[in-house]
Amino acid sequence: MHAYRSHTCGQLRAKDTGETVRLSGWIHRKRDHGNLVFIDLRDHYGLTQCVLDISNPIFKQVEQTRLESVVTVTGKVVARTAETKNPRMPTGEIEVVIGEYEVQGTADVLPLQVNSDEDYSEEIRLTNRFLDLRRDKVHRNIVLRANVIASLRRRMIDQGFTEFQTPILTSSSPEGARDFLVPSRLHPGKFYALPQAPQQFKQLLMVAGFDRYFQIAPCFRDEDSRADRSPGEFYQLDFEMSFVTQEDVFQAIEPVLHGVFEEFADDRVVSAMPFPQIPFEESMLRYGSDKPDLRNPIRITDVTEVFRGSGFGIFAKAVEAGSVVRAIPAPGAATKPRSFFDKLNDWAKAGGAAGLGYVIFEAAGAKGPIAKNLDETRLAQLKEQAGLKDGDAVFFSCDKKLAAAKFAGSVRTRLGEELGLIDPKKFEFCWIVDFPMYELNEDTGQVEFSHNPFSMPQGGLEALLTKDPLTINAFQYDIVCNGIELSSGAIRNHRPDIMYKAFEIAGYASSVVEEKFGGMLNAFKFGAPPHGGSAPGIDRIVMLLAEEKNIREVIAFPLNQRAEDLLMQAPTEVPVARLKELSIRLDLPLTKK
Repeated sequence: MHAYRSHTCGQLRAKDTGETVRLSGWIHRKRDHGNLVFIDLRDHYGLTQCVLDISNPIFKQVEQTRLESVVTVTGKVVARTAETKNPRMPTGEIEVVIGEYEVQGTADVLPLQVNSDEDYSEEIRLTNRFLDLRRDKVHRNIVLRANVIASLRRRMIDQGFTEFQTPILTSSSPEGARDFLVPSRLHPGKFYALPQAPQQFKQLLMVAGFDRYFQIAPCFRDEDSRADRSPGEFYQLDFEMSFVTQEDVFQAIEPVLHGVFEEFADDRVVSAMPFPQIPFEESMLRYGSDKPDLRNPIRITDVTEVFRGSGFGIFAKAVEAGSVVRAIPAPGAATKPRSFFDKLNDWAKAGGAAGLGYVIFEAAGAKGPIAKNLDETRLAQLKEQAGLKDGDAVFFSCDKKLAAAKFAGSVRTRLGEELGLIDPKKFEFCWIVDFPMYELNEDTGQVEFSHNPFSMPQGGLEALLTKDPLTINAFQYDIVCNGIELSSGAIRNHRPDIMYKAFEIAGYASSVVEEKFGGMLNAFKFGAPPHGGSAPGIDRIVMLLAEEKNIREVIAFPLNQRAEDLLMQAPTEVPVARLKELSIRLDLPLTKK
């Protein structure tokens, strides 16, 4: 028999009754019944109940072994009695009567309990991450992550993509976030940068003729933490394709994402292909966001004209000054008590808004502070334009266009949650398309790139030469699921003449473009194919599938919110001798005494 195990702790079944087996694992739980002691032995694969009676000379040793100690047990598999079977455990029909027992590794007193879902602080969990990872939920999430990555890789290969690796030590990136820098010993005073994304390399692979590239790519950005963004590093399904239109990109990646979500959906429903395509302007109007949660049935409506010249002076004056008014329906909210509306008003004020006005529609007529200032004709227009019926309420956002959209979007989300309209058993995908190429900086009056400066403008060079820049859209797109942006992508600007002009409009001289992006620009001068791609975030995909609200729950060894690794104690100070070897002298900020 093997020194440590003949079976795993999730393997034994009723058919194994009578066999002598050997198991190794961690003591998950221990129950002392006086003359009997029961141990739930756990490994990566599951749990097996082991039992020992007091007549066995090793009883005392077993009784005194702490939880989470690693042990090896040898014994006979016996069937449990009908009343002691556990249908919730795959091994619940049997137990192992311990004959031999060896402690492989003794556990000290635990700083957190592995066999419970008790909540612990982030500091305790991340300092003892090796213990936290033993907990069932976290363990499942990390296994799910591994399986999702394997599925994505298999599906990409099936779609005709080839996996390539791109450099980790590279030059500073134009992605927009802060780089992590690595000093060069051989080149004093010079630094490598960890890649924010393999963007330039994957485009160079297209120029090199590899046609369909993908990579499970590590990316490094010195950014602040958010619930859906890990500080420091993250992984993405990075891919690029040659000789493709925007539609070709969608048709290539949709089966991959749809397939992996269906594979791990359990009882949840995945939206059908093809995923809906929503222009950016429409998304901002209807959903108040460029990453809409389509599980929420609420649709925002522009009702500016209803309030223009109306008796509701606050909105009427704002409209004349250039503001817009957005209506956010609240289906069935007319039956809610006054406290419902007061609570939402308080929430809006806490977020910096002046308040949250509303109208309630009942069979007897419209109610609410705003309704008193609107005539019957305007109320009827409001009801029709916002798609309301008796029993509904409607809330309003009045501000400049972008601010009104964002506030309306947050109200839409809040109402969807408060009214129970968001189905947790759905994954709703969509593409956001037709992003504007440029935007106007209201402070400087300068035309700037709105998003990705390397996207191909719709209409190409002719559009740049003949159109108002603020009317030009880009072949840029985002893939969104349940209100979470999984990735941005684009058909790339692969022509130097178009690139020079695009940057010129944003105020960059050709010399600046050549200095900052000379490597890629030079490559394009030697024959570049039309190409495009995207890079859905692995961490966010797994977070959605695991139904976790925080991305750290699906990363094996995450940094905390302050970008610290509490387990390995990074970042850390470096010895002076090492700094000298790298030609680095520290100039630390003064600390307050």
